Amino acid sequence: MQKFTTLQGIVAPLPMMNVDTDMIIPKQFLKTIKRTGLGANLFHEMRFDYNGAPIADFVLNKPAYTKAEILVSGANFGCGSSREHAPWALLDYGIRCVIASSFADIFYNNCFKNGILPIVLDAAIVDTLAVQAATEGTTFTIDLPAQTITDALGKTIPFTVDAFRKKCLLEGLDDIGLTLQNEEKITAFEQQSKQQKPWLWAA
Repeated sequence: MQKFTTLQGIVAPLPMMNVDTDMIIPKQFLKTIKRTGLGANLFHEMRFDYNGAPIADFVLNKPAYTKAEILVSGANFGCGSSREHAPWALLDYGIRCVIASSFADIFYNNCFKNGILPIVLDAAIVDTLAVQAATEGTTFTIDLPAQTITDALGKTIPFTVDAFRKKCLLEGLDDIGLTLQNEEKITAFEQQSKQQKPWLWAA
């Protein structure tokens, strides 16, 4: 998993409440178990019309936002089904950070496991950031070690994050990476098990 330390990137506003996972990546694109390629269909039903043509007024179709790495949205972001494809699609598109006043629990947890930083802030602050993001080309700086956002006006906004999740993002550790930190112990256990219970390891 890619490490997350400091990110300075273009921020896109999506001022909507209850953005669910089917809006993030519609069900017809869930046939793959690969984490790549899903970005092309991120927010598909909002980005494209019935003929597959880009909808010009959708924020990520505007030239200034096509390379956005930060998304500012409304409350209860990521609600709906528990599909891990939702953070996969965001990350594959290039979104590394989502700022909202609240997140659905499963989506929130999945973000950390895939290298995305979800930041929870007071709704009034989120609204202010969304207004700033509406100016094309606006950039924010996200400093995870310091747990701060520097907005377009140079104002520093603190945010909270669980210490363990912060460590995992900083070190680029997903669940597999965490497990492999104990690789020597796992190998030693397997070797001992092969000696004591060889029938369990018979081909």
